Amino acid sequence: MPLDDVNRRRLLAAGALPLLGLAGGGCASTPAPLPRVAQGRIERIADMPSRHVAPRHVDVWLPAGYDGTRPHAVLYMHDGQMLFDAATTWNKQSWEVAPTAQRLIDAQALPDLIVVGVWNTGPTRFNEYFPQGFIEHVPEGPARQVLMTRGFATRPPLADAYLRFLVEELKPAIDARFRTRPGREHTAIAGSSMGGLISLYALCEHPQVFGGAACLSTHWIGGFERNAEIPAAGRAYLRRKLPPPGQHRLYLDRGTTELDALYDEAQAQVDTLMRERGFGPPTFVSRVFEGEGHNERAWAKRLELPLRHVLGR
Repeated sequence: MPLDDVNRRRLLAAGALPLLGLAGGGCASTPAPLPRVAQGRIERIADMPSRHVAPRHVDVWLPAGYDGTRPHAVLYMHDGQMLFDAATTWNKQSWEVAPTAQRLIDAQALPDLIVVGVWNTGPTRFNEYFPQGFIEHVPEGPARQVLMTRGFATRPPLADAYLRFLVEELKPAIDARFRTRPGREHTAIAGSSMGGLISLYALCEHPQVFGGAACLSTHWIGGFERNAEIPAAGRAYLRRKLPPPGQHRLYLDRGTTELDALYDEAQAQVDTLMRERGFGPPTFVSRVFEGEGHNERAWAKRLELPLRHVLGR
C-alpha cells in the first residue's frame, strides 16, 4: 500500500509525518514558550546537555499540590513538545497529559506522578528512536534502503546513545531535583509511533530501570509502506531481548485509519510472539481502536488506558 502524494498530504495534516521525522518537531536551540497547563505546573530543564546526544529541552509536569515532601512515580515520555499544550505545538494538537494524569491521581487510580517530557530534536528523531538492535536483522535490499532514506544515510544510529542519555544522565538529574520513587516498579516510559518503538526498546535494553512501557501506534514498518522485513527484524530482536514475562507492565495499541491502518499485520505478529513468550494479562495488553488515526487527538482520547496499565494502582 504505497503512500501517494494525496496520502502524504493527509498524514501531514494529521500530524504523522513530522512525528515520523520528515519535518522538524522543534529542537532545543529554538526559543519556545513554556507550555501552559490548567492542572499542576511545568518546570523546564532548558537545553539539557549530554555526553551522548544533542542538548534538548525537558519539560517536567508536576501535579497539583506537589511540594517535594511526598515521593512520586515518574513517567518518561518522548516528543515532549507535543504533550501538554496545543497552543505551543506545530499542529495545534497535544496529548493533554496534565488533565488526564491529574484526574487519575485525584481519583487514586494513579499514584502521585511526575511526567518528564523529553523533546525530540527534529532532524535526528528517526536516528534516536529507531532501535539499533533491529538493524542487524534487516536484510540488504529495499528495507535497508528505507532506513537509509529515513535518516541513516546522513547520520548514524543514535538509539543506544539516546537511551544512555535517559538512563545515565536524565533520570539521575530528575531523581536529584524532584522527590521521586527511583525504583523500577515506579518508573515507566511511553511514546507513540517511533516513540512507541523506542519505548519498547528501552524496556528491553534497560529492564532494571523501567518497570513499564506504553507503546501507542507503534511504527513497526519503519517507513511509509507495508513491508515484511522491518517488522520481522523487530520480532527477531524481541525474541532475544524481551525480559521474562510477568515482571514488567507492557501496553501496545494501534488505530485503524491513517498511518495506523498499515500496522495491522505487524502488530498481530508481535501479539502472537508475545503470547508465545508467555506475555498476557494482567501485565501485558494489546488493543485496537477502530476508526482512530495517527495523531495527538487520538492518543489523548485513550491516554487513560496506558497510564492505568503501566503505573496504575
